[in-house]
Amino acid sequence: MTLYGIKNCDTVRKARKWLEAEKINYTFHDFREDGLSETTVAQWANVVGWETLFNKRSTSFRNLTDAEKTDITQDKAIALMVQYPTLIKRPVLVNNDKILVGFKIAEYQAWFA
Repeated sequence: MTLYGIKNCDTVRKARKWLEAEKINYTFHDFREDGLSETTVAQWANVVGWETLFNKRSTSFRNLTDAEKTDITQDKAIALMVQYPTLIKRPVLVNNDKILVGFKIAEYQAWFA
C-alpha cells in the first residue's frame, strides 16, 4: 500500500498520522520530490475519474495560465498533473487496484473495515 502526497501538506499529515495510529503499514511517496509518471496518473484517472483527482481549488490551479485552465479534458488534466503534481488532490492512497483520494476519517475507516 502506498500513500502519495507531499510531506508538508496538512491533509497528508493527517492521513499519515491516522494510518500510523491504526498500525497500518504503508509506503509514503512524496510526488514533489520523487515525481510521478504519466502512466501512474493516467491509471489513477481511469479508476477514480480525472475530475476527482484534479484539484481545481488549489493554489497551483489558480496559478495556471488562462490557456491551461480552459478546455480541460482528461488528457490535458493528466499532462498538467504530471507537470504540476500539486494539482493532484491529496493524499492518494493506493492498495493494489483500489484508490482513495483525499482524507476523511470515515472513508478510511470504511476502506479498512
